[in-house]
Order: sequence, then structure tokens, then C-alpha cells
Amino acid sequence: MIYITMMIFVKEEKITTFHEFEYSVLPILENYEGKLIYRIRPNTDSIVYNEKEVPYEIHFLSFPNEEAFIAFGKDEKRKQFMHLKESSIQSNFLVKGQKI
Repeated sequence: MIYITMMIFVKEEKITTFHEFEYSVLPILENYEGKLIYRIRPNTDSIVYNEKEVPYEIHFLSFPNEEAFIAFGKDEKRKQFMHLKESSIQSNFLVKGQKI
């Protein structure tokens, strides 16, 4: 099992576009045994310390293995919606890990 944490910084004027991307792509996770464990929208009151701005969303996902995660990223249906992601996200970063 691998775990993915994504910090997503969305362009404020493109929040609706980002939501359209998510609603189109998140159901595809199931095709690769991926699970959305947490989807968090933090605010400044919930952050004790931040080096930069507060992310719009934090996603915590799991996949059975690295291969399933890679296959999800290459999914043809998912690729059809990537223009929505690219136009709406200012920046993001991803952290991969394992349960210890």
C-alpha cells in the first residue's frame, strides 16, 4: 500500500474549474483501487504554521501499489480533463509514503 498526500494551490478565479476537474476525475480512482481517504479545505485558523500560503485543498489518497498509482496517472479518460487541472491550479506538490 502506498499513500499520496497532495497540497493543491488553486487560482482563486478558477475554483469552479478545479471542482469540475475533481468531480470528473475522482471517480476514476476506483478503477485502480485508489481511495480518497481525506479531502481537506484548510483555512488560516486551522494552520498553526505555514511557510507559504495555505493550500486550497489537501488530498490524502491510497493505492495498492506504485503501479496502480502510475496507471491512474496515465488513464485515458483522466487525460481528457487535464486541461481543467492545468488551467485552474497555481501549483501543487505531492508526497508519497508508506504506512509505518
